[in-house]
Amino acid sequence: MLEMRSICERCDAALSEDGDAVICSFECTFCVGCGGELEHRCPNCGGELVRRPRRTLAAG
Repeated sequence: MLEMRSICERCDAALSEDGDAVICSFECTFCVGCGGELEHRCPNCGGELVRRPRRTLAAG
């Protein structure tokens, strides 16, 4: 199951499970603002940052 991290790895902004965030294939997670500043490229692995899927509370 995808780990829904609760903070941006770059700026420590809070991220809710049903809010906007970007993620790479290794589950590195960033807020949308940082994702844009990073040009949608993960600084940890070099992978593409894409919109993280949202999880409903019932599925959690």
